[in-house]
Formats: sequence, C-alpha cells, structure tokens
Amino acid sequence: KEREKEKEKICPPLGMESHRIENDQLLTSSVYQHRYGSHRARLNIQASGDEDDMNGGSWCANPEEKVHWIELDARTLTEFTGVITQGRDDPLDDYVSSYYVAFSNDSREWTVLHDGYAEWLFFGNSDKNTPVLSQFMEPVVARYIRILPQSWNGTMCMRMEVLGCPVPDPLSQYHSRNEVTHRDDLDYTHHNYLDMEKLMKSISDECPNITRFYSLGKSFKGLEIYAMEITDNPGMHETGEPEFRYTAGYHGNEALGRELLLMLMQYLCREYKDGNPRVRHLVDETRIYLVPSVNPDGHMKAFEKGSELGSWTLGHWTEDGHDIFQNFPDLNNILWDAEDKGMVPKLISNHHVPIPEGILSSNGSVAVETLALISWMESHPFVLGANLQGGERLVAYPFDMRRLTKEISRREPRIRVIEDQSMFRWLAISYASTHHTMTQTYQGGCHTDDPTGGMGIVNRAKWKPIPGSMNDFSYLRTNCFELSIFLGCDKFPHQSELLREWEHNKEALLTFMAQVHRGIKGVVRDKEGNPISNATVSVEGVNHDIRTGESGDYWRLLNPGEYRVTARAEGYSPFTRLCVVGFDPGATLCNFDLNKSNWDRIKQIMALHGNRPIRLLSSGNRGSGQRYTYSSNQIPNSKFSNQIPNGNGGDMRRARLRRLRLMKIRRLRQQRLLASKTTTPPTTTTTTTTTVPPTIESTTPWYDSWPLGEIFEENTTPPEVIELTDALDYNYKIDDY
Repeated sequence: KEREKEKEKICPPLGMESHRIENDQLLTSSVYQHRYGSHRARLNIQASGDEDDMNGGSWCANPEEKVHWIELDARTLTEFTGVITQGRDDPLDDYVSSYYVAFSNDSREWTVLHDGYAEWLFFGNSDKNTPVLSQFMEPVVARYIRILPQSWNGTMCMRMEVLGCPVPDPLSQYHSRNEVTHRDDLDYTHHNYLDMEKLMKSISDECPNITRFYSLGKSFKGLEIYAMEITDNPGMHETGEPEFRYTAGYHGNEALGRELLLMLMQYLCREYKDGNPRVRHLVDETRIYLVPSVNPDGHMKAFEKGSELGSWTLGHWTEDGHDIFQNFPDLNNILWDAEDKGMVPKLISNHHVPIPEGILSSNGSVAVETLALISWMESHPFVLGANLQGGERLVAYPFDMRRLTKEISRREPRIRVIEDQSMFRWLAISYASTHHTMTQTYQGGCHTDDPTGGMGIVNRAKWKPIPGSMNDFSYLRTNCFELSIFLGCDKFPHQSELLREWEHNKEALLTFMAQVHRGIKGVVRDKEGNPISNATVSVEGVNHDIRTGESGDYWRLLNPGEYRVTARAEGYSPFTRLCVVGFDPGATLCNFDLNKSNWDRIKQIMALHGNRPIRLLSSGNRGSGQRYTYSSNQIPNSKFSNQIPNGNGGDMRRARLRRLRLMKIRRLRQQRLLASKTTTPPTTTTTTTTTVPPTIESTTPWYDSWPLGEIFEENTTPPEVIELTDALDYNYKIDDY
C-alpha cells in the first residue's frame, strides 16, 4: 500500500511560473537568441510585442545544434513526479511534441528515465497554448532534472513547469529558511462554486452579528455573484462610517484573489470573536464588502482544468465573451473632450460624469455581470476599493486609459494624469510596501523587465493602457477611489501555495483597508441641522469633487496637509473652511453648515420675465452694454462661482460691492422718505380720494412696488441677501433687470 501511495504521489510545481525558481537555476544547451534564453522557459510566460527587446515567448534552442536540453537545479534533493510543457507564445505554431527526461545529483552524470523496457519517450504538445502534463510512474529523487526534446513543430521552442517535493533535510538552511509556518486556522484550499457558497454561509452563521451574506445579481449562466458584508451593524449605513470593498474573480482563471478574499472573511470573523483589537476597530468603524467571484461562469471552466493545466486565457472571459474589468462605459473621453473645450468645471462637472443614454441597455454590449456591479457601486457611498487580479505582481493605479493632452502652443502633449495622483500613489504604496515580495523586483517582472522601477506600483496608462476599466469608471462616476492589485505571476497557483500567499498578502490586505480612514470626513447640513444630500465637496487645487450621501456625510481621501475645502449645494450659499490632515491615523472631522441662498427665487423671476438678459458691468467697461444671458436653468449659482470672468482682483471686487451696497441703501432710504411724505391735493368742489402708499406695517412689503422687491424676501436686508460674491464677479446693475 505504501508503494502504491508513493506511485500515486503528485507533487506541486516547484515554481517556474511563480518565479520561485530563479533564473540562475536554469541552464540550456544553446540559445537561438538572447530574447529566447532559458529565463523565458517559464510556463505561461507572455512575449512582448517588441521584437527588439529580450522578452520572447519561450526558450528556443539554436537550430544549428544537434542536441538540445534545458536543465533545472532544484538546489536540494527533490522527489520529481512530473513535467508540464507548453509551446511558444508567438503567432507561429512552435512546440515540442516529444522528449526524454534525465536526472542527476552532480549535473555531470545523467540517467535517462526508463519505463522498464527502454528510455521513456514522453509525448508533449499538439498546439502551442495548451499545457500538457506528463507524470512519472513513480517519484525520482535527485537534485537536477533535464528535458531533452526529440521532435518538434516549427522551431524547437518550449515553456515548462516541473512538479516536485523537496526532501526534508534538517541540516539544510535553505529548506528551513523557505518554510512557511502555519499561523491562522483557515481553509487553505481551492473552492468550486458550491464549496464557495457553503463556506460563505458557514462564515455568516459563525458571525451573524457582523456579517450579511447576499447576492449582487446573477451571471450569464444564472450563477449568483455572492457578496459578504462585514461590519458591526450589517445591512445599514451608519452616518460617518466609510464603506470599503474588495472584489476578485473578474477573470475566472485568476483564482488567487478569490481564495484570498475567502480567507480574509474567515480571518475577520474569527479574530473579531477572539477580541483582536486591530480587527475589532476595523470592523466597528468600517462597512466592508468582499466579493470573491465576479465571474463565476469563467471560474467553473478554469476550475475543471485545475491549477497549471488551464491555458493563459481559459475562463478569462464571461460566458458570452466579455472581459468584465474592461466592460464599463467609457467616461474618460467624455470628460477629456469637455476639458479640451474648456467646459470643465464651468459647464460640465468634473465628477459623477453622466453615462451616455443607451449604453446600459440590454443590447449585449455590457455584460450582465457588469450591470450588476454598476448598480451596486451606485447604490453605496464607497470611498475606497481594490480589485484583485493575477498574472503580474504589482499595484496599478488609474487612469487606466491612455490619451495625450491637447497640444497648447509649443508645449509637448503628455499622458493625462489623474487629479488625485499623489493620493493614488500613496494608496498603491501602502499595499506594495507591506506585501512580502511585491517590491523584490531584482529578477524583473513576470513577463518583461520590472515596469515599476523597484517600487511595486505603476500607472496603468503608462504600463498597459486599456479603455473602459472599472478603475476609471469608479473615479469618474462615483466617489470611490479604485486600484488594481496584481497578486502574482501564477494566476491559478497550486493549492499548496495558498498558505504562503496568505502570509504574503495578509498584512497588505489589512493595511490597505485602513487607508479608507485617511483624509477628511464630515456632514453637510443646513442651519436647522438637516443633512443635505448630493452636496458637492471640493478641494482647492484638485479638479475633482465628490458628493455627499443620503445622510449628508462625505469622505475625501487626502494626504497630510492643509486644504481649503468648499461645500456647495443647490439653493444654499457655499461655505469654505480650512481643513488640516495630519499624520496620525484617522480622518479629520470637517463639517459644514450652509445658509440658504436666493438663487431659487432668482430663477423663478428670470422665468417670469422671459429670461431677459442681465447686464453685467465691470469697472473697466462701464457703459459698454456688454451682456451675459442666462436661461432659468443656467443661472450661475455657488457651484459655478467662477463662470463669470474675474475682472479685477478679489480686493477691488469687494470694494466695488461695498460701494454698490451703499448706493442701493441710499436709494432705498430716499424711496421710503418720498413715500412717507405723500399727501392729498387741495380740496375742490369735487371730492377726491387719495390712495396712501402701503407703510412698513402693511402685510405687503414696502419694496414690492419696484423691481428690486421681486428679488428680496420680507424682513431681510436687500444688499445682504443677493450675495453677489458667490455668483457674479462683476457689478450687477439691478435697474437693467
């Protein structure tokens, strides 16, 4: 029985795809070009599109040589149990169709594996993309392994993975140094759809007071897109509590993110019950959402093949062929076109960009999974989020789409950068720097040279630009800052790697979640204390605003510093205050109480007068008759306080306004004086009745008899009500109204 178990033993990959096998552990008989060196022999490695760089799609041998081999040094005695081979990532169909396998303990004397009768010839690939597993009849213990290709299609090129179990050696420092210790009691296994559903239900049953298990919607094949809410009061939004999200599984074959979120659910539940102060604070002060499988249909395909045996793209798309992450409406071009025309933010908002009509219709251009995500994103006041992906090891921040700025005079066009770039860079660094290996880039990237410059972070538009990404959509359509976290080179790591990956990512996952409490937060209310929803909160110097939620609360992610922050709402006068963000944990409280303004009344009057033009006079253009016309729905309000050009500086404008106010007060007093001196004419034979003008005690305001009275409300001082400084930067000639 022990002999049969040993024969059936299947070891995990040694790490060709994951890059745990380093480049100097590989040796080849020859190289066609350095672009196709031994370092390119890793399973699923992807070629760059540049034929002049060193990043080919496989190892290729020199065709002039007669004997070809590739050798791997495991650096310790290892039980080898099998080999996985794959062809070249290239438009040409190059792959190895048969090969021998040899072993050695000193790399000089080699023994070719026999099948009991002769040297065992293994059959390899029949196409370039599909990985093919060849298992040995029984494990072979050695330090070195060689693959010796015997026949091939096209050029002799191959990618590979080697399966093996290191033989325990108590005297080996190398083995003890790389051993991962077990710390958290979690389920370190891969889960199919039913297993995932069962696990999430069990977590919800284990921690019912802090969890809510529900579905965002259904996939194309009708599978539920499950979500887990974790907070102290699940199912309700608490005023002042930010909302955070982790999502994974946009591409079904990227299984690591899915399993990390399932492990994170277990960890938060059990640590909260055990009284872990860090976890308790995070759960009590944050509304956390975890969505492990956005594309359950694609994962089912990849799971059937299993780790290592699915191709680079198997399960990547939805059942109806959509890449969910790139399937969101393109709002970038809408905003950038408006910016190029000078319409932002005067005529078009710099945030919550509207989705073009018809884009979300059921015509098939947007996946049902994407529609479910958009509905979910717009129904919650998310502040921060990240999507977990695979195939690379780095954090990418938006913009994800690439477009050059409009050329102005002699200034060279450049890639458009996001307004909150410094904040996004900090968020990305907070994850990359606390991940165990993400900044260890001395071997380069997974497929090319390290694109991050050793930082572990990169701007997606400069790296691999894509249109219609979730990150760009989230920033331009909602308040949420979203990044992409690429967890590793191996999209679907072997189950034995999950413990190691959890230890590598755990601290980073917790640290990134805590960043939701960075910057400023508060509530926007009116003078009666009622919350104002959909109020705009803007930061001076940052051309991207956010909106308040239904409870009037807001969160604005900011790095440490002093900021002039303005809150605006329709029907209210804007209010600006200084908010200071420190280095200590926790967001700075910055509340706003807004006064009602008269713009609603002014709009009504404009409509009554047929939207007649308002004459605006500047001190340098008096009597010019220049007019700016606004319709009833275009009157400048506090939100667009800079729509009218600023003629003179702020001090001169305030002086003009003071003079204008004094002139109006003087005219009002004269009008009242004339009204109070009105008398009846001398008595004649005909009796005449004189109508006395209404006095101040009258129920009708004394100023309703002239145009200015149409604007001001009763018992208010007219010059103080208009608040010209919030709306018009030029003198406002009331008599021309």
